[in-house]
Amino acid sequence: MTDGGGIDEDRSTEPAGPAGRSVYDRGDAVCVIGAGSSGLAAVKNLREHGFEVDCYERETGVGGGWDVGADRSPMYLGLHMVSSRPFTQFPDFPMPDSYPDYPDHRRVLAYLERYADHFGLREHVWFGTEVVEVTATDGHRWEITVRGTGGGPTRSLSYAAVVVANGHLWHPYRPEYPGQEAFTGEIIHSAGYSDPAQLRGKRVLVIGGGNSGCDIAVAAAQQAGTAWHSTRHGEWLTPKYLLGRPADQLDDLTRALRLPLWARRLGYRALLRLTAGRPARFGLARPTHRPFSAHPVVTSQLMYHLGHGDVTPKPGIAEFTSNRVLFTDGTDADPQLVVFATGYRPRFDFLAPEHLGGDEQKPRLYLQLLNPKRPTLSVAGLIDPDSGQFGLVHWQTVLIARLLRSRIESPARADALLRRAERDLDRRYLQTRMAATARHRFDVGHHRYLAALGQALASLEGTK
Repeated sequence: MTDGGGIDEDRSTEPAGPAGRSVYDRGDAVCVIGAGSSGLAAVKNLREHGFEVDCYERETGVGGGWDVGADRSPMYLGLHMVSSRPFTQFPDFPMPDSYPDYPDHRRVLAYLERYADHFGLREHVWFGTEVVEVTATDGHRWEITVRGTGGGPTRSLSYAAVVVANGHLWHPYRPEYPGQEAFTGEIIHSAGYSDPAQLRGKRVLVIGGGNSGCDIAVAAAQQAGTAWHSTRHGEWLTPKYLLGRPADQLDDLTRALRLPLWARRLGYRALLRLTAGRPARFGLARPTHRPFSAHPVVTSQLMYHLGHGDVTPKPGIAEFTSNRVLFTDGTDADPQLVVFATGYRPRFDFLAPEHLGGDEQKPRLYLQLLNPKRPTLSVAGLIDPDSGQFGLVHWQTVLIARLLRSRIESPARADALLRRAERDLDRRYLQTRMAATARHRFDVGHHRYLAALGQALASLEGTK
């Protein structure tokens, strides 16, 4: 629509707001915040259900965090999907057959751009425009205040509903350790890491045992002069391929065979023992949780570099000094560069926490997407599944669109779903009991979560 954030001047206005500003009435239109993978799915599915949509995107193109050049992107050169292609793609827009099993971030961005073009989504996106405030008004309507990312005046518009799709992997979480402020070396978060050249020839310590931490530790093993990798807990390190198949496809096969959880765990342990060996043999801590009680870390290269001495494993951090980092086992290191691969926290600067049913760190939402007390406000993509995310977000946004349509055409069915949402507000959709940590607060098991979305959709259609 535009790359400057302007709003058409000829749209009708409501009475001036409390600050004397004009509010442009968009009638039954829906506002979508963000044009990443979740926002694009929301625009597409809302349009298919007959809604007019305005999507606001602070960057100048689609793709959100998958665009390594975007201001808030967590991407870095060398990053590949940890879910394989069939478990990553949208169900109504397959990835090209020419794509490898695990596409890199450039291919994923190209895929999202083709998705936007195929469904004609760009014309509904206001690029270079950020949402600065979302305010509830009477009758479940919303006043949205926007402005160009380059500055300038704000504009306010009134919408029938809002879908928040700003992502939850852009606001870095930075833990604090004793003595950290006195450290004279360089400390960055993985959000500030984009190119392995940043590590070249340096003494590098990577902190964090998730997928990004392992990726960056591998890059440090290849590029740094000396590399250490600090993890507080043991993890189940899963190779990307097991028995010649992408690991998530093999796992899905065991589910299809309806093997009990104990059998799946036994088989998983045996396969890891055969393919990767015992973690302790490589200096890693033994996992204290059982398989499938936390999402596995997917890496095929870390064990290789540990076995070759290219990276030294270390336990958690005890403290920093001016030029050293001390670990909980009494050893130390003298890094020039410390990379915190410690994850991200959700952030909704434009939205009051009560609209999320809690606070922005612990939203209390049905299916991780809906506050039943605010049925015209939804959050798309606020999940960490044990598979790819795009397919789940597709069905999330179909549910959002059908709920909004049902509020107009079948209010009784919409109200019934909202009553169910109140009852199931604290339900988690996991394949087993997950670790109770901040890292796992948005975890969902994709089979159970998809089934729950299907049940909600069926109730709106009157088939359940």
